[in-house]
Amino acid sequence: MTNLYFIRHGIAVDRGIYNNDEDRPLTPEGDRKTRKVAQKFDRLGIKFDRILSSPLVRARQTAEILHQQGLSSAVEEFNALSPSGDIQDWLSWYDGNTSAKNQSIALVGHQPDLGHWAEILIWGESRERLIVKKAGVIGITLPENGTVVGNSELFWLSPPKFLLG
Repeated sequence: MTNLYFIRHGIAVDRGIYNNDEDRPLTPEGDRKTRKVAQKFDRLGIKFDRILSSPLVRARQTAEILHQQGLSSAVEEFNALSPSGDIQDWLSWYDGNTSAKNQSIALVGHQPDLGHWAEILIWGESRERLIVKKAGVIGITLPENGTVVGNSELFWLSPPKFLLG
C-alpha cells in the first residue's frame, strides 16, 4: 500500500516583488507555519520514504523544512510538480519505479495542480473541487494492484490551521 501526501508549499512572498515567479521564497510567516506543520507530522509519527518537490524556490524550501524535521532522508526535485505539470509524468515515474510501491511519498507542489492530481487519482477526472491550502495536505492511498487513476482512496484533507496547534 502506497500513501501519497500532496503538500502545498507554505506562504510565499507576493507576486511582483520578484521578476520571476519561480524565485519567490517563503515569507517568514510561511516558514514558521510550515515548520509547525512539519513538527505536527513528526508528533503524529508521519514519515516519508521519499519527498518529491517542485523545483520552484517556495516548494523546495517547504520540502527542505520537512526534511530538516527528520521526516525523510532526502528531497528529490521533480519537474512535473512545477505549475501546470502533467500527472502523466508522475504516473510514468510511479509505474516504472517498483521501489516506490508500498512507500509513503510526499509530493510538494502548487495549487491547483495538487488538487487536480488528487481528484484524478480518486475519481478518474479533475472536478476542480479539492483545494490544498498553503502548507495544507491531502492524503491518498493508492491501490496495490491495477491502475491508480480513479481507484485511489482519500484518507486526509486538512488545511494547515488544523495542524498548527
